Amino acid sequence: MKRLLFILLATISLNTYAQKAESILKIGEKAPIFIAFDQNGDKFKSSEVLKGKQLIVVFYRGQWCPYCNRHLSELQDHLEDFKKAGAQIIAVSPEKTENINKTVEKTKADFPVLWDKDNSIMESFGVNFILAKDLQEKYKKYGVDLAKANGNPSQTLPVPATFIIGKNGKIKFLHYDPDYKNRSSAKEILEHL
Repeated sequence: MKRLLFILLATISLNTYAQKAESILKIGEKAPIFIAFDQNGDKFKSSEVLKGKQLIVVFYRGQWCPYCNRHLSELQDHLEDFKKAGAQIIAVSPEKTENINKTVEKTKADFPVLWDKDNSIMESFGVNFILAKDLQEKYKKYGVDLAKANGNPSQTLPVPATFIIGKNGKIKFLHYDPDYKNRSSAKEILEHL
């Protein structure tokens, strides 16, 4: 019994704290529906967008991440291409609005950037993980305090991931890589719209 309890607790800990090696969602599955507020305080409903457009959902770590900023800038450069292909792009971050505004300034993002205030969007897509204690301390030395940046003490970040959701609500493309340096390219996204 003790062994079973140990295995159960170890599994829960690994699933909660470690980045998953691959996405829990698969191409062809229904995507989670969500509601959140963007950088302008406007309510965003994924179900409303999917009535007429495809939806590109990009998860990023924060304004402090140069890889995230470079990625969002590249996507901004192709915003018109996404629109012509019948898609709406959004970005989702655990950072609170004041930091999202810094992201918008840095990347010139002219698309909704959502604050996942309670981490529920990240959880529903299975991209959430809790940053390891040693990395939390290392990040703080570089001036990144996730509790302050995100407005909660959870130390939760997303695996940088991209999902394309068709008008039928099903995932038609996903890019999920625990290596935060690897991102989907605009070209790759456009090929799947």
